[in-house]
Amino acid sequence: MTALILKHPVALSLLRELRHKETSAARFREVVAGLSTILGLAATKDLATRCVEVPTPLELTEAQELAEHVALVPILRAGLGMVPPLATLLPEASVRHLGFYRDETALKPVPYYNKLPAGGPPERALVLDPMLATGGTAIAACTALREWGVNKIQMLSLIGSPEGVAALHAADPEVSIHLAAMDRNLDENGYIRPGLGDAGDRQFATA
Repeated sequence: MTALILKHPVALSLLRELRHKETSAARFREVVAGLSTILGLAATKDLATRCVEVPTPLELTEAQELAEHVALVPILRAGLGMVPPLATLLPEASVRHLGFYRDETALKPVPYYNKLPAGGPPERALVLDPMLATGGTAIAACTALREWGVNKIQMLSLIGSPEGVAALHAADPEVSIHLAAMDRNLDENGYIRPGLGDAGDRQFATA
């Protein structure tokens, strides 16, 4: 499976701001939220629904409600900025946090936080991380979710690399990958080029 990449004109315009080195932290967070909303709508277009009756001010009518339990799984810390827009889109979703830091020498993820409870996995998990770079963190997160018992996993990232997409697909071919953009490659330090810098630092003004 290849990554599904947004082609929406609004997303393309927001990507320009996301990449620009002069975009302020406040505006960067707004752009992350806007792109996450568009990405979330595209990724959840196949959610199951069921028919219910609702009373309008005039009469009863048939309507649809979501019929799947969805969990939003941000990867700390950069994934936190993607939670509010998706929680607005999916207000009944639970939020489960996973934390990893990157060993800068080995370029490998090191887990430090896991709030997946024992039992009761959702039917679908949306893994949230603005950057899909080497794929190591995404693979670790998806592995944890598989061990929890999640059957359907979707990876939502704003920017990805061909190397990261290939690594995640090789590790778990059933994970669907949704991106706002696919960039050229990784550099020798494991950063996406042309990229946007460090998404966590730019969101939280800690560069």
